[in-house]
Amino acid sequence: MKIRRVVTDHDAKGHAIVSVDEQCTNVISRRQGHQSCVAFTGPDGTIFRIVRYEPGVAPRNHRTETIDYAVVMSGEIDMRLDDGVVVHLRAGDTLVQQATLHDWINNGSEACVIAFVLVPANAVFDAVG
Repeated sequence: MKIRRVVTDHDAKGHAIVSVDEQCTNVISRRQGHQSCVAFTGPDGTIFRIVRYEPGVAPRNHRTETIDYAVVMSGEIDMRLDDGVVVHLRAGDTLVQQATLHDWINNGSEACVIAFVLVPANAVFDAVG
């Protein structure tokens, strides 16, 4: 997975600068058919992550302790909740995941790439915990 990340900041005089312009080098895989990279981690604990799900990606039910804002950038994917409800998402679709148990399933013929922004939400997680 090749993701270019550009990060801006400020110099000592307060002027805008490009502080990072590089390929993401922290690409990891949590399961067969999955790749992700963290494009940025904010000082408040927010995370900006890009994930690629190949067709037939291995299952992995999980829950994040965050509110996740997701935008499907390319391809199609199914999001399955713990009660069996399945939602089909296509390029351009958005999703707000509120600390729910879920899985990503790619039954298509092409990879699906999703951009996620994860925002800490311990109060939400504690309520459903």
